[in-house]
Amino acid sequence: MALKPEDELVDVLTLVPDAVLDVRYATADNFTGRALYTRAAVFLRRGTARRLARAAELLRGRGLRLRLFDGYRPASVHEQMWQARPDPRLVADPARGSKHSRGCAVDAGLCGKDGEPLPMPSEFDDFEKAAAPWPHAAPWALRNLELLRGAMKAAGFVTIDSEWWHFVDPEGEGAPALDLPFPTGRN
Repeated sequence: MALKPEDELVDVLTLVPDAVLDVRYATADNFTGRALYTRAAVFLRRGTARRLARAAELLRGRGLRLRLFDGYRPASVHEQMWQARPDPRLVADPARGSKHSRGCAVDAGLCGKDGEPLPMPSEFDDFEKAAAPWPHAAPWALRNLELLRGAMKAAGFVTIDSEWWHFVDPEGEGAPALDLPFPTGRN
């Protein structure tokens, strides 16, 4: 299948070279308990990666860096996640398709200029109510989240209330769901 240029997958580090990768799905340190990716990399559709670069630029102006947990996710990997946690409130039903498999969703947090993670309302992929960060989160974690959400929204991303880390590029929602392995080089 030939993809439109804006739907082609690109390595986020080509546009956001100072992003800190914390790709848990390349390790067993995730809710499935096993590595799902062959390497720690974050790919997004080209248009979505450009939005992320705008958000990173806004954060850089505040002395902050993006911490990236996930981006494009092959549909077959998403199916494995569904098998591990078949709850549509927590993992998108593969029958409907995942925004991650379209390359238009990115899971992100914040780091300081030195690359050290900043406190957020919960750990990444914490499916308890701490993932919906509002009344119970520490004030400094909420301030960090407000900075992250502000930059991401200014770049055109939308959020969901159930996962503080999840950001969607609405322009990519119509992109096809893909089941491609991670590209081998930077593009």
